[in-house]
Amino acid sequence: MSNPPPLPEKLSPVRKPLFEDCWSCRILSGGGLLASGGYVFMQARKFMHLGGPTSMGTVAQIIFAAGLASWGLVVIADPVGKSTRKE
Repeated sequence: MSNPPPLPEKLSPVRKPLFEDCWSCRILSGGGLLASGGYVFMQARKFMHLGGPTSMGTVAQIIFAAGLASWGLVVIADPVGKSTRKE
């Protein structure tokens, strides 16, 4: 029987941030996500403003809009790799 090949020292590859340091890429994509979250939210508010009943679908739309907007803020802020380890 042959021995299995030795395992590499590092099992996980080094992860690079999705947008690296491209500020304009982060602003463009994060702004698009913020705008789409605002659009979904305004459509849900328009339906409630016209006198429609507040249903679970409307609540789900508002929650989805909040998720889109927060995703946009995370893309713009790019918090991955900015914290340092305290020793």
